[in-house]
Amino acid sequence: MLVRPIAYVDVPAAVRILQGGSLSPHDEHEGDVDAYWAAVEETRVRLGDVFVADLDGEVVGVCQAMVFPHFQHTGGWCCELESVHVRADLRSRGVGTRLLDVAEALARDRGCYRMQLTSRNVREDAHRFYRRHGYEQTSQGFKKLLEADHLS
Repeated sequence: MLVRPIAYVDVPAAVRILQGGSLSPHDEHEGDVDAYWAAVEETRVRLGDVFVADLDGEVVGVCQAMVFPHFQHTGGWCCELESVHVRADLRSRGVGTRLLDVAEALARDRGCYRMQLTSRNVREDAHRFYRRHGYEQTSQGFKKLLEADHLS
């Protein structure tokens, strides 16, 4: 298995992985490749990347690593993990571990002092996975969805 930066042609398969692991799969639209690709390009401009796990030419996992300067820790750099998903039939087989390894290598390469992520409360298997990989639950996360008409 190879973990590598996502390519444009990988986007539909990566979106299907998101749909398979999401608590809100109806929010993902595999046909809107350009919108997802714009997110990849913006992530790369900001020194991060989106990675896919490739098993014999098939995308079986995805992970977004976003790098940003933190207004704490003397402006130190952080890496935020998002959209960490592995195809359901391949979970617990090392795919997620390889995705984390590559994301952590990118973060170290960019000089990040910390990796961080949020994981929905109901994802107890994911919480065990992150703990096994050295992540500590230090905070309670909060989210608020914004309606599009509030953004204009």
